[in-house]
Amino acid sequence: MKTELSPRAKVLVYGTMCVLLIPFVFPTWWMVTSSFKPVSDIFAFPPQLIPRSFDFTTYGQVFTLQPFAKQYWNSAYIAAVVTAGTMGISSMAGYAFARIRFPFANAIFMVVLLGLLIPSEVTIVPLFQLFLKLGMVNTHWPLILVPIFGAPSVFATFVMRQFFISLPVELEEAARVDGLSRFKIFTRIALPLARPALASVAIFTFLHSWNLYLEPIVFLSSADKFTLPQALTQFTDAYGGPMWNIQLAAATLTALPVLIVFIIAQKHFVEGLAHTGLKG
Repeated sequence: MKTELSPRAKVLVYGTMCVLLIPFVFPTWWMVTSSFKPVSDIFAFPPQLIPRSFDFTTYGQVFTLQPFAKQYWNSAYIAAVVTAGTMGISSMAGYAFARIRFPFANAIFMVVLLGLLIPSEVTIVPLFQLFLKLGMVNTHWPLILVPIFGAPSVFATFVMRQFFISLPVELEEAARVDGLSRFKIFTRIALPLARPALASVAIFTFLHSWNLYLEPIVFLSSADKFTLPQALTQFTDAYGGPMWNIQLAAATLTALPVLIVFIIAQKHFVEGLAHTGLKG
């Protein structure tokens, strides 16, 4: 039976949660409010929780000092393509490892998982040489292909496999009796039921691609091709020092899509993580 907390217990629980929330909320609050402050007020002590005056010109300067709108679009479409590609490949691979019996399936899956143990810094030089020979340096192709076929896709494949293992086999057996092929069972039955896991994969993949930093600074050299993490480092004054209020304004704009995506898909995100831990 579900027990109801007493009013005193509710106050205690909610008060504790509010206190624990401060270390997570304060940095974001400081970033947003400081984007409206002059530089002299940003590092004032004690910190000003609310600006004395709101200066909106910093957000205009974000788009005038750099081709920020173009860079924003670069990050948006790359993240969207990477997310869609990873969801497609990982869902098919995860279903194959979970449901199709083929020789050395477990051994192959273990080899695939080894991709998670290889740091991206180890492979960045050979990847650069490969894309240089293919004429893809200073293009967005490395930022699309590497995540789709690299570690993010491996993790997504693991998540999808765990979810498909948890699905009742009887659903597929009934569909097979009705004459559905393996591919139709996957697309009409397994995939629609995997929406929570797909939401988890989408959030993880989108966040990884959106925050990607090492690969852009290696493969990109033109400002109009930069993505947002690389663009944030370009807001400097004539002496090379950071323009803090403008950088914070750009960082605030950069964080918005991630927050929106998580708020929209948080329910499916939590459900997907719960289901992936049901079976090994």
